Amino acid sequence: MSKLESNGANGSSKQFHAPSRHAPTPGKATVLALGKAFPSQLIPQDCLVEGYIRDTKCVDVAIKEKLERLCKTTTVKTRYTVMSKEILDKYPELATEGSATIRQRLEIANPAVVQMALEASLSCIKEWGRPVEDITHIVYVSSSEIRLPGGDLYLASKLGLRNDVGRVMLYFLGCYGGVTGLRVAKDIAENNPGSRVLLTTSETTILGFRPPNKARPYDLVGAALFGDGAAAVIVGSKPKPGQETPFMELNYAVQQFLPDTHNVIDGRLSEEGINFKLGRDLPQKIDENIEEFCKKLMAKASLKDFNELFWAVHPGGPAILNKLESTLKLGSDKLECSRRALMDYGNVSSNTIFYVMENMREELKKKKEEEREEWGLALAFGPGITFEGILMRSL
Repeated sequence: MSKLESNGANGSSKQFHAPSRHAPTPGKATVLALGKAFPSQLIPQDCLVEGYIRDTKCVDVAIKEKLERLCKTTTVKTRYTVMSKEILDKYPELATEGSATIRQRLEIANPAVVQMALEASLSCIKEWGRPVEDITHIVYVSSSEIRLPGGDLYLASKLGLRNDVGRVMLYFLGCYGGVTGLRVAKDIAENNPGSRVLLTTSETTILGFRPPNKARPYDLVGAALFGDGAAAVIVGSKPKPGQETPFMELNYAVQQFLPDTHNVIDGRLSEEGINFKLGRDLPQKIDENIEEFCKKLMAKASLKDFNELFWAVHPGGPAILNKLESTLKLGSDKLECSRRALMDYGNVSSNTIFYVMENMREELKKKKEEEREEWGLALAFGPGITFEGILMRSL
């Protein structure tokens, strides 16, 4: 397994101790630190097509041309991947159509996912600045590993957490898993005074890697869009002055599913790995329901104007962001943090919302006091169709 990187472009271990502009609402959970990590294999989008066609031994010119078009429309520029030449040399059957390879995929994915989660967590804990013994709960999110015990236990052991740490494992939620994790961490923090929750998400595309097949057109979309990585945050209420620096309040959270849309995002695990099908109507379904969902969150703070908020939206793809921007009549800069995360990392499933939040933290710091938005929304969409949303407050 190639060494993981968690600093510089791949981490968030800087300590932030600027004073908060707003005091946290008493009893509400806050985000106290953030970290991220990636595999060391960086793939520029310009190089992806040649590599993928070579690795899968594809000789179909039409498939190659379609992948080239998709790579341009996704707006992705770079991505990180666990998959490497060394892995394909060891497991050539991963690039062979119809091979029963779930055992091999899990041999690769299970340790890789925990290693990335470890790197992201260490980066996050370093920024937080308190000892690991002060972590009381762990929420572990992944759609990329399968085993008992799960990665939550392996991660807790590798970090040296207390053996009475409260563990929650959220498996196979897909792209909305990061915001679900925030909602669960918020509930734990607010209902257990003094608790500090480590939330970590970690994903790899190993389970879905396969050669292109005209019968599975979405495989090419996945090859052009998805990447690997991990993220971590520390969540707690009543931050300790001088020891902790909260930068975001998790004020109110809502999860909602859209009835009769469970087939729009369809993921199936088989002997060959995981296979996804996306309905072409996914952006439209989100578009038809998103305004009402956002208004439900905003009502908690008597907010009316979409453009007075900051927006941390999971970038499932450019079509979803474009629809959201158009429907809510958002200013052209409102989804910039989401677009930049998509460009830099691709869609990294549950992790991506935290890359957006990190971009947002930096953007809010740059703004003049009178230009900084106090309130914002974190949004993610995934199988169900499920909406996850959190009304956030910049501190």
